[in-house]
Amino acid sequence: MNRGRYKIRVTSTKRPFFTKNSVRTLAISEAGLRQLAFAGLFVLGCGFPAAAQTAPATPQTMPAAGPGGQQAPDPQTPGTISGTVVDKSGAALVGAIVKLTRGDQALAPDVQTDDNGQYSLTKIAAGPYQVSVSANGFTTVTSSGTLNPGQTMLIPAITLEIAGTVTKVTVEPPKVELAEIQINEEEHQRVLGFVPNFYVSYIPDAAPLDTKQKFELAWRSSVDPVTFGIAAAVAGLEQAVATPSGWGQDAAGYGQRYGAFYAEDVTSTFLGDFLLPSVFHQDPRYFYKGTGSTRSRVLYAIANAVICKGDNKKWQFNYSYVIGSLAASGIANSYYPPKDRGVGLTFENSGIGIASTAAANILQEFVIRKLTPNLPKLKSDKD
Repeated sequence: MNRGRYKIRVTSTKRPFFTKNSVRTLAISEAGLRQLAFAGLFVLGCGFPAAAQTAPATPQTMPAAGPGGQQAPDPQTPGTISGTVVDKSGAALVGAIVKLTRGDQALAPDVQTDDNGQYSLTKIAAGPYQVSVSANGFTTVTSSGTLNPGQTMLIPAITLEIAGTVTKVTVEPPKVELAEIQINEEEHQRVLGFVPNFYVSYIPDAAPLDTKQKFELAWRSSVDPVTFGIAAAVAGLEQAVATPSGWGQDAAGYGQRYGAFYAEDVTSTFLGDFLLPSVFHQDPRYFYKGTGSTRSRVLYAIANAVICKGDNKKWQFNYSYVIGSLAASGIANSYYPPKDRGVGLTFENSGIGIASTAAANILQEFVIRKLTPNLPKLKSDKD
């Protein structure tokens, strides 16, 4: 049916309504007059051919037309987006990644271009979109637009350009060289500017020492002039209080005391700080904490008398120091007077040595750093 108004035509059939007998009858009766009047009205209304009349059309709701008179698609009808990816020379790029998004939301799973560099994304909801294309060694390119309901969108060919080459080179010395730099700085650490403080690292993650460097540090500590001076001072004090009592109060006695103290110190250093750390792969240094509560730092200092860092930078029991202290005390039995020897004295001296190390560590945490001028400001091993 054509759209718009339409007409209904009504017609009547012509036929004689009156006969001669009926007129005669109507003329002699009142009822006939009424019949005649009714008949006249009927003739006027229906007896003549009726003019064509136009009946109003019943309004109908029709679907809206799209372009070219076609019916518009449902707004929920999905569409399709397709296109081609090429390089700067126009050659198809195979395997390029195509992402389709709307804001932060993905509209479809990522796809790769085929052997012809083509891609197709189907069942895409109508609305704005952004296509992002990337490939290894090429810059990423984006294209945006709006997809209409049911539309098949063909995006113009996307051209990817070769990305600029960025080379990042990180230069850092080997671990051995880094450790050498760090212990060279440590050998300049002196309390009050002159007392050696070589076995303390203010770098929490300092590079581990190899065997040669452990020997170097032990040797450097043993031959430092202050080490000889301390041995001389201790021998003088022992001479003053006549201990050990088996040695005399003359120059020979002083020499014995001096030699015994220095020998035990050097033996303890080489055993506990060089030989055994090389065997057990342990670091002989004290690693300054410097942070946290006072209680945590005190406990840390005390614990470090019997624990240490391994060369793998993990904390472990300090076999090197404990065994080295016992061994040094045992060796000292060979040159101390007979009544100052024995297994009991060996363990007693070793225990005193461990306790004095714990006390020295507490001083390291809270006092000695403040008394050490010109501490090196080195970057950590990670830096």
